Amino acid sequence: QVQIVESGGGLVQPGGSQRLSCAASKSVFKIYRMGWYHLSPGNERELVADISVDGTTNYADSVKGRFTISWDTAKNTVYLQMNNLSHEDTSVYYCNVSLREYWYSNQYNAWGPGTQVTVSS
Repeated sequence: QVQIVESGGGLVQPGGSQRLSCAASKSVFKIYRMGWYHLSPGNERELVADISVDGTTNYADSVKGRFTISWDTAKNTVYLQMNNLSHEDTSVYYCNVSLREYWYSNQYNAWGPGTQVTVSS
């Protein structure tokens, strides 16, 4: 099964910026959508932002105007640029990729292990 590799988490000061990256560990037949989720206070994964293969993006209301998701299709890598971070953005961020590994296989969602983002002074 495809592994999802995340990078870019860490400690950042309030008002600062950070960029998360996510990619599949190997080339696949097709990727349909890539997105980022974070853990809610109730420990459920909530959508932060996603982007579809046609370029359509969705953002949680709490991050609109501050976060930008982008997809480098040549590298099949998705980026989440996070600006003006606040304490409320502290969470574990998970990358989710909707993909088909081979032309004959079913589409499924693959998750990364999560990367911690901590906003603190």
